[in-house]
Amino acid sequence: MTPCPDAAATARSVHPRLRALRGASLASDPEIAVRQVREAIDQPGMRAVVLFCSPAYDLRLLGAAIGAAFPCPVLACTTAGQIGPDGHQRGGLVAASLAGGALEVRPFLISPLAECRQGAAAAGAEVRAWLEDRPPDRRAFGLLLVDGLCGCEEGLAAALYQSLGNVPLVGGSAGDDLRFERTAVYWDGEFRSDAALFALLETSCEFATFKLHDFAPTARRLVVTEADASRRLVSEIGGLTAARAYAECLGLEAGQLDATVYSRYPLLLRIGDDHYVRSVQRVNPDGSLAFFCAIEEGLVLTVGEVLDPVASLERGLAEIEQALGAPSLIIGCDCILRRLEQERRQVDGRVGELLAAKRMVGFSTYGEQFDALHLNQTLVGVALGGRSWSP
Repeated sequence: MTPCPDAAATARSVHPRLRALRGASLASDPEIAVRQVREAIDQPGMRAVVLFCSPAYDLRLLGAAIGAAFPCPVLACTTAGQIGPDGHQRGGLVAASLAGGALEVRPFLISPLAECRQGAAAAGAEVRAWLEDRPPDRRAFGLLLVDGLCGCEEGLAAALYQSLGNVPLVGGSAGDDLRFERTAVYWDGEFRSDAALFALLETSCEFATFKLHDFAPTARRLVVTEADASRRLVSEIGGLTAARAYAECLGLEAGQLDATVYSRYPLLLRIGDDHYVRSVQRVNPDGSLAFFCAIEEGLVLTVGEVLDPVASLERGLAEIEQALGAPSLIIGCDCILRRLEQERRQVDGRVGELLAAKRMVGFSTYGEQFDALHLNQTLVGVALGGRSWSP
């Protein structure tokens, strides 16, 4: 765990309101793209920049350009698509700058991820010690961006949330446009794999973390009878090869399984009174299923069905606005499988318009983190209000 080199020098803004500016670029040249975004989001007293980029860039050049362009902490990662001022975006990059609201940002690098639990505990201990002396009119949340191919998000999110104490946590797993070759997070002028970026954001302004989904459980059940949780592999379901069992449950052949099917018929795990998606990543040649989350033997999975994505999103965003007022910015981590289902239904344009209208900047993920949990096929995030919070 490495604290940000600039963390100690991060000064508190005296402006009482949180100010956020968004920008986007589709330029293929990394220096031009960063310059265009910098021009769009530049403002006095920037305390942080959140940035999400296509993996198609030369990440070495892009990292250097980001480091030269912004004098404040930059929280960034590669994606499977972005969400910006014009809604859904393929290619390029999107970003937002934050200033005011007495905002302070403390980023940490957790690497290597084989030691993520130790890194999370160390970061959490430092955060708890720092928060002990903070004024009572200030609150904090954590943002986590993690290598989306590391396979350790469950342990990382749980260890980090437990170490933080009473601090909400949201985050997303970096993507690479469904190539599953290399994903990376940004740190100090470089994009790094086998790493996670955790940032504590403390502010005097209101905020609300959230998780939204648009699925419902059906009566169809599948029992995992052979699995390797450490590799996120399910070999057998109900005594059959996993792919065959899943496909037959849907009235399909195993060869018909693809990302569109996974997004349309998610597999749900019930925890308490709620259901959480455990999304399939791919079918392996041996008929096993690789998941985006760990799956253990003996679990009972429920086949879900996707509801109207536009109506579900409208309800969720309305609830956020009712509780918080019109947000100055929403940082969103939205599963790529949700976007694929929206494209299948030809509503991705409408969804993008809704997210843009609510001032979201975010990305399509390979997984989502909410407090101690690692999730799939969910939109998680934090809505930042402009007005001050009172305890």
